[in-house]
Amino acid sequence: MTDTITRLTAADLVGPAGEALLALNNAHAEELSWLEPARLAHLVSEAFVARRIGVADALLLTFDQAADYDSPNFLWFRERYPAFVYVDRVVVTDGARGRGLARRLYDDLFVAARLAGHERIVCEVNSDPPNPASEAFHAALGFVAVGTATIHGGKKTVTYLERTLAT
Repeated sequence: MTDTITRLTAADLVGPAGEALLALNNAHAEELSWLEPARLAHLVSEAFVARRIGVADALLLTFDQAADYDSPNFLWFRERYPAFVYVDRVVVTDGARGRGLARRLYDDLFVAARLAGHERIVCEVNSDPPNPASEAFHAALGFVAVGTATIHGGKKTVTYLERTLAT
């Protein structure tokens, strides 16, 4: 098992590695949203930063404001900010929790965003159904609430978060 962060590409989505990444995402569909293989491939192709650790120990997918993406959460930020990097999903497999993998993925993202001239990282966290672990994690990273929304026909409420990057 390696904790090396690697760039996620379309080639990684073929075969057992792709199946493992899809399974990791879909095991956490309540927090992230369910993906089919073609949708995951599209997201990876549109990503500003797409990273994984191990074969499928951890996954990070992010988009900048120019991405072809129809998520209501992404669109909420696009309506309000001219430039941003949106964290669409970050997930760590249960067996790899507690090793700091999500924090390492975010640190890698912060570097990439700064190098590209971005000043703002945004995301959302479920508030209903609640996701207190994600809330605490993002607060520890310096994210602050900038809004809320009820989505998916009232089935979910999210809190929108922002972290500005020091230049």
